[in-house]
Amino acid sequence: MTKLIVLSEERPFAQGGNRLCFVHPENPNLCIKVRRPDFSLADRRRKKGFPKNLKPLSSFDDNQEEWRVMQSFEKHLDADAFKLLSRCYGFVETDMGLGLVSDLIRDDLGTISETLKKCIWDNGINEDISTAVKSFAEQWQRYSIPSRDLLLHNIVVQKHEGKIKRLVVIDGLGSAGIVPFYWLTTKSLANKARRKTANLYERIDALLDQRGQDKFPGYHGLLLHTGHTDSSNNGGAH
Repeated sequence: MTKLIVLSEERPFAQGGNRLCFVHPENPNLCIKVRRPDFSLADRRRKKGFPKNLKPLSSFDDNQEEWRVMQSFEKHLDADAFKLLSRCYGFVETDMGLGLVSDLIRDDLGTISETLKKCIWDNGINEDISTAVKSFAEQWQRYSIPSRDLLLHNIVVQKHEGKIKRLVVIDGLGSAGIVPFYWLTTKSLANKARRKTANLYERIDALLDQRGQDKFPGYHGLLLHTGHTDSSNNGGAH
């Protein structure tokens, strides 16, 4: 019999528009993503306009979509590209529904890595962040990784000894188009990757313009806890 993992008694470390993220109770280096109980697939479909609201409910399941995309990446991307990505390991049964298991990115001190959005909000663009973003953009283009827009709250900043080790994309992967990315030409993939990284810089500039505000913009990009059992609520959500 498949073991049921109990998540309802745990506190998520992050919350997105459609999913909750929990530390895997049996492995602190993995996370489990489940659909938000307060926002069903039917709710998601109702929010869409015509003709997207005619799609089957299954097409609105982020976990299934992420798993499909990552399986495709495993087959078609260079192995080194996964230095920039959080790997997926399949599904587990939880008391909150089917959960997708993936890497949980942590800093060297064991805390869950913050998002690029939070890091820039706190620090602006210093030399460490600038170098990390430049390296990330160059590698993203080198491997031509298919993605939707590279949102700042979907990129986490992994640190070692206080310095940025790497940037890792944890969501928003794959193409919004109906044509599989591996059918596209090398030039087309490269152009798409270049546009996405250019857009990333634009989003960074837009966030920098907002730093004078008193309140962090939105709730995406904030951790609910740091991943340690004694961590306290820092007042935000991812």
